[in-house]
Amino acid sequence: MQRIPTNRYALFLLPAIVGCAADLATKAWMFSCPQLRAGEIYWLWAEHVGFQLSWNEGALFGMGQGKVWLFAALSVVAAVAIPIWLFRFGAARDAWLTFALGCVMAGVLGNLYDRLGLHGEVWPGLGERAGEPAYAVRDWILWQINDDWRWPNFNIADSLLVVGAAVLFVHALRQPGAPASEAADSASASRSPSDAPR
Repeated sequence: MQRIPTNRYALFLLPAIVGCAADLATKAWMFSCPQLRAGEIYWLWAEHVGFQLSWNEGALFGMGQGKVWLFAALSVVAAVAIPIWLFRFGAARDAWLTFALGCVMAGVLGNLYDRLGLHGEVWPGLGERAGEPAYAVRDWILWQINDDWRWPNFNIADSLLVVGAAVLFVHALRQPGAPASEAADSASASRSPSDAPR
């Protein structure tokens, strides 16, 4: 098997570590803001882009609500499988694939941290679960066209998952087929000696 270039480890670890750290730091910062915790919205662009706290017990952008432990289990599987595939089975020879999966790993780890309740937050308010540990993802980025069309709140981890998926998609589209010269060489090599011109 061809040796994996040493720089592929950095290409994977850099977005994974920096991305995860940025996600956890921004979540801690936003959820420490008293005004946001009180339910207020801080607008960067009035009525379109701002900060608003919310809890997500589902997957990316609120899909699959209530299945937090299923998504936590899938995240653990992904966090183990990605580096094994890259560095044990050699997929890291592809630089773009390595970078994309570094972004995906950052998103997986950032949201897994929340799903396991490692942030130490409890459910707010006066509901049935008030004061209980919150095994849910902390979201804080708000984007909407207007009050009738609002995208589900998200965070840096979600954004990195989307970036990683987008890079994988574009990279897959740009993968060339076998060049004609390589195909000709393969065909020539497969010919038997009796087929050679005399």
